[in-house]
Amino acid sequence: MSPDGREVRLALPSRGRMEEETLEFLRECGLEVRKPGPRRYSAIMPGLPFVSVVFQRARDIPRSLSSGDVDLGITGLDSLEEARAGGMFGITVVHEALGFGSCRLALAVPEDWADVRRVTDLPGAPGAGRIATRHPCLAGRFLEAAGLSGFEIVGADGALESAPSVGYADLIADLVSSGETIRENRLKLLEDGVILESEAVLAGCSSSLETNPLVLSTACTMLEYVEARLRGRDKYLVFANMRGCSPDEIAARMSGRAFLGGLQGPTVSRVLGPPGSGWWAVNIVVPSSGLYEAIEELRASGGSGVVVTPVRYVFEERPDRCARLLDFSGRRRR
Repeated sequence: MSPDGREVRLALPSRGRMEEETLEFLRECGLEVRKPGPRRYSAIMPGLPFVSVVFQRARDIPRSLSSGDVDLGITGLDSLEEARAGGMFGITVVHEALGFGSCRLALAVPEDWADVRRVTDLPGAPGAGRIATRHPCLAGRFLEAAGLSGFEIVGADGALESAPSVGYADLIADLVSSGETIRENRLKLLEDGVILESEAVLAGCSSSLETNPLVLSTACTMLEYVEARLRGRDKYLVFANMRGCSPDEIAARMSGRAFLGGLQGPTVSRVLGPPGSGWWAVNIVVPSSGLYEAIEELRASGGSGVVVTPVRYVFEERPDRCARLLDFSGRRRR
């Protein structure tokens, strides 16, 4: 809680893979969440002590944001867009691509519908009348855009993949990651049946962001850590020693090599060894995909004693998303 007694309410997913990936991602960002017990639906964030964490179903978080029951939340884009398609407003997307929870909302039909491969084949399918889904608004809008009518959309909880086999529905619109569960239940995805590509997003209650400076500053702080972590992922800081007469000579040796560009270029500094030793220290940031090539190029440039360490964060200038959020909040208050 802040010195004046205020707090920021942050909602996180409470179940399954989405909960696990959210907590792991926040931990990587330096925003670890600590729960008093595994069955508790509240928690704290020591890095932001004025943040009060509550756990909810991912699909309920947009409703809590819209109503102002929470100030910030992490949920799937599918849940957010379903809420918006259903007429729920007052939600601002703070970061639209957190890099986890990737899946797609897609139509799947029984695999024995041999002649049904595309959405336009559905009207000719035997008994294709009921679609089971947790996303009725998005599914309905998709069918309408495809020019299809006459389908009954039925709500469902639990494992949607079993709905066709038990006769509850004829096909489904469900979230798909690898597609393995779809195949195991003798279903197949339509070639053009992707309704929405989804991943985890950070969103906020628009009124809280507009009227509560603590919520706005918390959102910007989270953005700083999130973007720095996303930039730092899969990168390494590489150190090496080189003999030479000057930093310019060292830089010239490295110039033009594909994997030694770093973020803005290599950093070269003198090693304080014995007089006349002529050693220089070089450090660069390289992506993991080019690590070995960078080491080979350093060797070819005369580098030795190469040390490699993972990068956790890369902080740049203030994130564009934070600047846009501050601008949006300022315009809405005027």
